[in-house]
Amino acid sequence: MINMSSMGLVHLYTGDGKGKTTAAFGLALRVIGRGGKALIIQFLKGSPSGEVLATRMIPNLEVKQFGTNKFVDPENLTPEDYARARQGLEAATEALKSGEYRLVVLDEINVAVSFGLLPEETVIDAIKHRDKGTEVVLTGRNAPKSFFELADYVTEFKEIKHPFSRGILAREGIEY
Repeated sequence: MINMSSMGLVHLYTGDGKGKTTAAFGLALRVIGRGGKALIIQFLKGSPSGEVLATRMIPNLEVKQFGTNKFVDPENLTPEDYARARQGLEAATEALKSGEYRLVVLDEINVAVSFGLLPEETVIDAIKHRDKGTEVVLTGRNAPKSFFELADYVTEFKEIKHPFSRGILAREGIEY
């Protein structure tokens, strides 16, 4: 076996099921519990979910949001959508290179790429040129094939049943 305890690997959490962001936050808590520092960069999200609000009480866990407070419509992307995605990727690239974080989560990066807000190759380049000790998590539906190839861990979340299909709207503290 190869001892990779000081080497950062790449995780891909994708699929149509619930829980990708929640799993990434859970990994961040694990890193912090072991004395590390984590950064979660959220693409396409701008309002504070329960997880984001909780992070304000946790040392060594930082969240930066680069979305607006409204839904991003892939059929009607705005200049602001592109600008915020670029700002998020710039922050991510800097954080990945810095060596400051044991874990960097790029939440909804898969969706930002699938919508065409960010070039797939630029994201891959940022990940490949990260500090060697930085673990990375990519979340969101519709991950491109290249992200599957890049990742060391791939987990696909599959929706089997969800209350939304019965007309139950998202609930504060559970879905957000």
